Amino acid sequence: MSTVSTRSYAQIRQALLDREEVALVDVREEAPFAESHPLFAANIPLSKLELEVYSRIPRRDTQVTVYDNGEGLAARAAERLLALGYTQVSLLEGGLDGWRKAGGELFIDVNVPSKAFGELVESERHTPSLAAEDVQALLDSQADVVVLDARRFDEYQTMSIPTGISVPGAELVLRVRELAPDPATRIIVNCAGRTRSIIGTQSLINAGVANPVSALRNGTIGWTLAGQKLAHGQSRRFAPTSEAHRQVAAADARRVADKARVGRATLADLQRWQQQASRTTYLFDVRTPEEFEAGHLRGARSTPGGQLVQETDHVASVRGARLVLVDDDGVRANMSASWLAQLGWEVHVLDGLQAADFSEHGAWVAPVPAPPQAELISPHTLAEWLAHGDTAVLDFTASANYVKRHIPGAWWALRAQLPQALAKVPAAQRYVLTCGSSQLARLAVAEVEAITGKQVFLLQDGTAGWINAQLPLEEGETHLASPRIDRYRRPYEGTDNPKEAMQAYLDWEFGLVDQLARDGTHGFYVI
Repeated sequence: MSTVSTRSYAQIRQALLDREEVALVDVREEAPFAESHPLFAANIPLSKLELEVYSRIPRRDTQVTVYDNGEGLAARAAERLLALGYTQVSLLEGGLDGWRKAGGELFIDVNVPSKAFGELVESERHTPSLAAEDVQALLDSQADVVVLDARRFDEYQTMSIPTGISVPGAELVLRVRELAPDPATRIIVNCAGRTRSIIGTQSLINAGVANPVSALRNGTIGWTLAGQKLAHGQSRRFAPTSEAHRQVAAADARRVADKARVGRATLADLQRWQQQASRTTYLFDVRTPEEFEAGHLRGARSTPGGQLVQETDHVASVRGARLVLVDDDGVRANMSASWLAQLGWEVHVLDGLQAADFSEHGAWVAPVPAPPQAELISPHTLAEWLAHGDTAVLDFTASANYVKRHIPGAWWALRAQLPQALAKVPAAQRYVLTCGSSQLARLAVAEVEAITGKQVFLLQDGTAGWINAQLPLEEGETHLASPRIDRYRRPYEGTDNPKEAMQAYLDWEFGLVDQLARDGTHGFYVI
């Protein structure tokens, strides 16, 4: 790997300050990434690099700098990126420790730019909020109040504030007048922690909604810490918006976008930008996934606006790139863009679209390299082999999926840690690889062959095919060949998090504004 150059902390920092395109990629799994990383690092684990990098870093001559924390992953990632056609690949000088020793600020958790920005917004705009006890008192007294949950619908279903209605962040300005037609109705916006509550509340205030609006302070975490009961399995969702309300919302959203200095673009502009060899352009459709599937622009990615603002690094992994947002109502793209502009992005909203432009149908499919060859076997063949013994099954799905259900006897493994994983798996005469669909498992076939010297097969249609064949399943952490570090356990997700972890998470968020100041590269502003 001596042919791969290095980039220093000072070079990366200067590029960020100069608003150049920067792809700083942490190739560790999500849990170690969440323990310590630079502000604008994007986490693309080596285990699934091929499945994510083309969409997240679309231009092959982007300056890509990869790092790890001494695990030896970065050199392998650089080699793989070169093989995938990336031409400007570097290693971060000294890795994560080099960044720290050079004076670089390090952050914990995930989606940190967005969370730190949310805290900055609250500190500068003094976004109103109510404590959990005060909101409970309003509900108990049957006050004229609506609770709007700004998270994804699945998060809302897991746990929610009693009476809460699911209105993901980008939908708030568009839908609020249907949900609170009386301007005297108090609106409470919540999420699991703080960021989406703050941004959602401030969106309504920025858009000039007449109702009194407050965030639920500290979200479902604050509710739990106050000893109050959450609801589970709720399914209340926003209703369709009238044309009159849409027009009002569109005018409000455009005013906010203009104030945030959001750019305007036409299809011709977009086509010109997409042909530029020296600049990355992302095209994001910020409507609901259902609307996207019903009809979208060619080349657009489905990124519902609230989550895009919350998790920008998951999709736009090149800091300094150009973002183009699409909707069909004039509200969601403008509101989402207003926040992304304040987050320091060059962002444009696509104007002048016609219904005929939304001609593509179906879900977004990530661009991936041509799949390598593999010998496929059917679920029933695998069942027969397992009955006779001498076959080992390796499952490369997310560990949470594995724990939920897997092929009996299958070993869960991280692809990036194959030698260590295979050392824990009893030797077999042949190996069968699977994951949810076998897309990721297919990438590991040659690697397992090289390590074991044995025949390696790919399960047709993966574990989904096994389930469809109605074959038996197992659950739990039955055979772990790798540590479960593929996902960071978020203190604000799920229903069984320790209260100490919740409080520690809040305490961390409160310190983010100071961290931003110490880092000095963020380029955020607040309108």
